[in-house]
Amino acid sequence: MKFGVNFFPVIDPAKKSASTYYDESLRLVELAEALDFEHVQTVEHYGSPYGGYSPDPVVFLTAAAARTSRIRLVTGAVIASFAHPVQTAARLALLDNLSHGRLDVGFGRGFLPDEFELFGVPMEESRTRFTEVVDACTALWSGEEVRFEGEVHRFGPVTGFPRPHQHPHPPVFVASATSAESCALAGARGHHLQVVPSVTSREQLIGMTTAYRAARSAAGHEGPGRIQIKYTCYLGEDREVALADARTNERNYVEMMAGAVASWAEARSEQYPGYEKFVEKARAYDFDKALADHKVLAGTPADVRAQIETIRGWYGADICLSLQFNPGHVPYERAERAMELFAAEVAPAFTESHDGAPVPAAVAA
Repeated sequence: MKFGVNFFPVIDPAKKSASTYYDESLRLVELAEALDFEHVQTVEHYGSPYGGYSPDPVVFLTAAAARTSRIRLVTGAVIASFAHPVQTAARLALLDNLSHGRLDVGFGRGFLPDEFELFGVPMEESRTRFTEVVDACTALWSGEEVRFEGEVHRFGPVTGFPRPHQHPHPPVFVASATSAESCALAGARGHHLQVVPSVTSREQLIGMTTAYRAARSAAGHEGPGRIQIKYTCYLGEDREVALADARTNERNYVEMMAGAVASWAEARSEQYPGYEKFVEKARAYDFDKALADHKVLAGTPADVRAQIETIRGWYGADICLSLQFNPGHVPYERAERAMELFAAEVAPAFTESHDGAPVPAAVAA
C-alpha cells in the first residue's frame, strides 16, 4: 500500500491569498519527498473558489519538480474536454523531461456545467473529447508523423516534440467520479485509475474498482494496474482538535462545492446521468456520517490507522491513498505536523508487501 499527497485548493481568497497557498503547498511538497511519500498531485478547475487556485496542474507540478528529485508528480487531473491534444502532449512531455521521468498523467472529462460554458464546450462532447485527447496524446508521445482524424480534433501529419523522458510515455490514469463503465474502459485499455470516495457510496466504489480490475485482467494487461483513491486527512495528537479542523473545513468544502455544482440544479446531460443529485447531496451533507462511512480520515494516528485498515479491507492492499493534509483553511503548522505524524505513526503499519515481507525503502510510502 502506498501514500501520496494531494493538493485540492477549496479556499476563500479573503482568508488566504493565492501566493500564500502556493508557498505553503510547495513547502509541503518538499516535506512530502523528505518523508518518502510516493507522489504529489493537484487538480484543474476554473472560475470559483472550488479548486480555482489550481487552474494549471502542469505549472504547479513544474514548480514541484524544481524543488524535488525523487517524488512522482501526478496530474489529478488534466481536463481533456478543454484541451487541444498537440499542446497538451507537448506540455506534459516537457514536464516529464524537466522531472527526469517522474510524471504520471491523470486525465478527466470535467463535470462542472459552468466550466464547460466558460470554454464554450458542449457537455455532450465530453466523452468524445476525452477519448480523443488521451488517444492523440499517447500517439504523439510515441509515434512518427502522426495523423489524427477525430470527430473534434483533426491534425497532422506531425511528430511530437519533445519526446517524453519515460518510454513509450508516462503512465496514464483515468479519473472517474461515479461510472463503473468508465472504470472498466480504463482497465480494458491498460490505463490506471483515480477515484474519489466522497462522491460515491462504498458499494458503488467497490463496484467501480472491481470493474476496473476485471476489465484490465480480461484484456490481458500486465499487472493489476494502479488505483489512486483521494481522501482528506486531519491528523493530530489531540483528537478533538483534529476533529474540529475536519468538521470546519469539510463544511467549507461542501459549501464551496455546492456553489460550484449549483448549475446542476438546472443542467441535464446524457453524458452525466445522475449528476443533478450533486446539489441535493451537498445540501444534505452530514460530517458525522461522512466520518463513520470513511469518506474522510480524521483523528489521532491510532484512529487513522484503524480507518485505513478498514479501507484496505474494502478496496484491496494494492491501492494508493492520495491524501490532502492542507484542505481549506487548515493552518500550515497543523498540516505539516499531520504529515510528520502520518509518516512516523501511520504509514509504517501498511508498508509491507502482500506476503508480509517488508517493502524496500525505495518502494514503501
